[in-house]
This record gives sequence, C-alpha cells and structure tokens, in this order.
Amino acid sequence: MTDVLDELRWRGLIAQTTDIDALRKALEDGPITYYCGFDPTAPSLHHGHLVQLVLLRHLQLAGHRPIALVGGATGLIGDPRMSGERVLNDRATVAEWVERLRVQIERFLSFEGDNAALMVNNLDWHGGLSALDFLRDVGKHYRLGTMLAKDTVARRLASDEGISFTEFSYQILQGMDFLELHRRHGVTLQTGGNDQWGNLLSGVELARKSDGLALHALTTPLITKADGTKFGKSEGGAVWLAPDMMTPYAFYQFWLNAADEDVIGWLRTFTFRTREQIAELEAAVAERPAAREAQRALALDVTTLVHGEREAQQAIAASQALFGRGDLAELDDATLAAAVSGLPSVAARVGDAVVDVLAATDVFRGKSDARRAVAEGGVYVNNVKVTSDEALLSADDVLAGRFVLLRRGKKTLVVAELAD
Repeated sequence: MTDVLDELRWRGLIAQTTDIDALRKALEDGPITYYCGFDPTAPSLHHGHLVQLVLLRHLQLAGHRPIALVGGATGLIGDPRMSGERVLNDRATVAEWVERLRVQIERFLSFEGDNAALMVNNLDWHGGLSALDFLRDVGKHYRLGTMLAKDTVARRLASDEGISFTEFSYQILQGMDFLELHRRHGVTLQTGGNDQWGNLLSGVELARKSDGLALHALTTPLITKADGTKFGKSEGGAVWLAPDMMTPYAFYQFWLNAADEDVIGWLRTFTFRTREQIAELEAAVAERPAAREAQRALALDVTTLVHGEREAQQAIAASQALFGRGDLAELDDATLAAAVSGLPSVAARVGDAVVDVLAATDVFRGKSDARRAVAEGGVYVNNVKVTSDEALLSADDVLAGRFVLLRRGKKTLVVAELAD
C-alpha cells in the first residue's frame, strides 16, 4: 500500500507542511482527525474548493476521520483579499449560503463507519464569545509583528485602501477554529489551499502557545494551467460546483476541453483513477491525441464526483446528440437548454421555411446558399437530414418547448429559438 503522503504528493496535492516527517508518523500511527474550512462568501464552492474536497476524501479513504467546517462565523467577516475590502453580507444571506455549501460538501464524504465524517459550523463557538474573553483568552497569544508580516495584510497596508480591523482579525478566528476543534474532537491536522498557509499557521501557533500542542498543517498548490494562466472558464473565472451557477453540461464541457498539456495533471489531482489507469491515458494522449480519451475520462469522473452519475451521463448524451450521435429527444429539458445555450441562435416560428431560418443565420450567405446546402445533403434539423428546400419547421421539431437544432455538415450548429 502506497504511503498516503507519497500518494498525495504524486497527485500534486501537497505544497507545504509544518513538519512532513512528524505528519507522516502521525498518519502511520493514526487514524487521525483532520479538518478543512469552507467560508460561505458565495452561494457555491468552486474549483479551488474541489481540490480540498478531493484531499479530504483521499485521507478518509486511507482510514482517517474528516471534519468539514462551514464558516458561519468567518463567513460574516471574510478572509482578506489582495484587492480590497469585501462587502459584508447580511446574516440571513450567510446562513442560506452555509446550508448550500453543506449540501455540496456532503456528497464527497462518508458519514458512516469508524471514521465517519462530521460537519460543523464555527458560529457554534464564535457566536457566544464576548469581546473581553476574546481579548483576554485569545488575543494575548498573538503578536502584531507576526500578524502584520502576513503577505495579504502587508500588501493591503501598503495600498491606498488599507485594511480594516475586521478583516485583520480574520486570521485569529481561523486560528481559534483549529484549537477549538482539537479540544472538541481531537483534530491534529488542518488542510487548505496554499494561499491559506498563514491562516493555518495561526492555528498551529495558537495551539502551541495556549495548550502546548504540536499540531500539523498541510496546503495544496494553487491550480493553474500549463501556460501559467488562471484555472477557470476565462482568466480569473470560477468553475462553480452548484448546478444553478454552472450547469452540469457546462461543467462537463469545461473538463472535456482540457488541453493535452493539462489533462494528465488534472487527472491526478481531481480524480481517483489509479496510477496504472492514468499512465494508460497519458500514453493515449501521446499516441492518439485526437481521440481525447484522457479528456473524456477526466470530464466523466469529475462530473460524476460533483453532480452524480445521472447528470454526467446526460452531459455525455447531450455532447453526442448535438453532433448526430444520439437522440436529442431523450435529453431532459434542463440539459438540452444548457447544451444549446452557447450556440449561435436565430428567432423562428412553427411553419417557417427551413431555408428561410437558415438564411437568417451567419452560417449561410443567403437563401440560395441554404438551398444549395440542402440539395447537397448537408443540412439537418434535429439530426434528421433535410431533403427538400421547401421543408417547414413543424411542431414535432420543437424540443423542450422552444428549441430546434440546425446543423450544417458535421460540426456547424445553430439553434432556432421559437417565439412565444
């Protein structure tokens, strides 16, 4: 059995640790209890959180006990950003987002067995803490020099906007979480993204000064593309895990469109495929890049992990059906709407001549070009070849109550949207 830390390192899931040898021994002597925190500063988790969820799952599969903390208290404050103060969300909004995040996190962990996962909310202990107790029992263990040296704090202090005491205090709250979870549940390891290193060390130092403990911290690298650009739909864009913020189809397409230079690293980081399976896919990328076997495996695994097998299969079916390799009518309305949302569109009505609809798109240079394409057998309505230039759109052609898919050749797609 591969040592779990070696496995995590091979998968690109380790950036920094407090003491790798001490942590390795603790894991070997375990099981240990470990945690990661997720702040509800948005109504959904995203790709950066996905790295942490995968890490939590790997450690649980290795026999250790995970605790997922949703920050009902820290979410009211917000971790300081490089770019300026966050807008503070009201308590009702944060409480709603706490519940949304809990649902997203639950599918990644097992809540049964000897190492059953636990979900906690740090509002349970921060909510009743008085200012005097905070200053006397916690504040006395923090030195301003150390807090001011934190990279984000230092940059914000040097900016025109500066930093509020509210956001400056965030690192103390996160440090308190680590100590509190050790006292309540025996937590000895905190994980997080590499940009959280200073906050993780805050908890390690507080536990050492307050209770004489030697706790552990482990961070994961920030994920970027092979060309150095940010990971997301666009520069700085987020790949959301909530289906109402990024549809399962769009989510699947993001992973399916991974570059050859990125796909093997992402298979290691975001999936649970074995080394042997990933080696086979790496060979396929080198030998048969056009087949995109690795990308299809990545998209299937990650979409299944986040949204479930049914949604993953619907996304695959939609991808195939758009290009004539499946039945569009078998797709559910939501998946079809997501699949056509990124296509060029044209307004139409039942009874319109197909060539008139085609001529209104940018795909054809007028009605004569559309007629010529029909005569050559290169036009399809919902993947059915159009055989006459007098064909009309019928009510039977309408999908999901409002769409008709038009295709020229193998790859050029347009969606006709029917007016109400």
